[in-house]
Amino acid sequence: MNILAIGNSFSQDAMRYLHRIARADGVDLRTTNLYVGGCPLWYHYRNTLGDMRAYELQSNGEETGFTVSLEEALLNRKWDVVTLQQASHESFKPETYQPYASEVAAFVRKYQPKARFLWHQTWAYEEGSDRLHHVAGFEHADDMIAAVKTAYALACEQTQADGIIPSGEMFRWLLANGIEKIHRDTFHASLGLGRYALGLLWYKTITGRAVTGNSFSAFDEPIAQADIELVQRYVDSL
Repeated sequence: MNILAIGNSFSQDAMRYLHRIARADGVDLRTTNLYVGGCPLWYHYRNTLGDMRAYELQSNGEETGFTVSLEEALLNRKWDVVTLQQASHESFKPETYQPYASEVAAFVRKYQPKARFLWHQTWAYEEGSDRLHHVAGFEHADDMIAAVKTAYALACEQTQADGIIPSGEMFRWLLANGIEKIHRDTFHASLGLGRYALGLLWYKTITGRAVTGNSFSAFDEPIAQADIELVQRYVDSL
């Protein structure tokens, strides 16, 4: 199964462990992230207009050192799932999605008409952070994720996507249910639990397979067993 993310550092977070979570479950799931740091939808749209090798190619959670164009990536193989996301600093602004979202979705379907097209819902900045208040302009993280959820739901409808990977809603639930910290720098996912939770959610959403008891444990920073079990139970409840 081949998964392509047209994204940035937030999809990099989500794909860090995804391939290895699948492998621990006996599933051959190959992941590719097209990475440009902080990349918004308008930039992805610009890259549909020419053969610009603007993306760093990341494979199975690792850097490759190669750069590719969006067209090259889409033509590289048969993709089972293609994901798209808005940059976090614009994710709560519905007016920043169009017309770029529909144009990129059409470009994906032109080259991969049989692929499932999913939106990767990004998440809120850390409660009390300067970035939450002065970059996003929200008083509380709950306000930001509510706006993000609304914007992604509209984009999903407008592009007739096959669904949403609800990463932002998952982070909100985990923070409200015993997880003290899920960010590493107030906005990216933590290298251990944050990225692991994203990987489990993507795996369950894409394959429909249960994650409870998954044996993958080669994390970049330690995760308490109780937190592993909490995340697994939550993902399997969806």
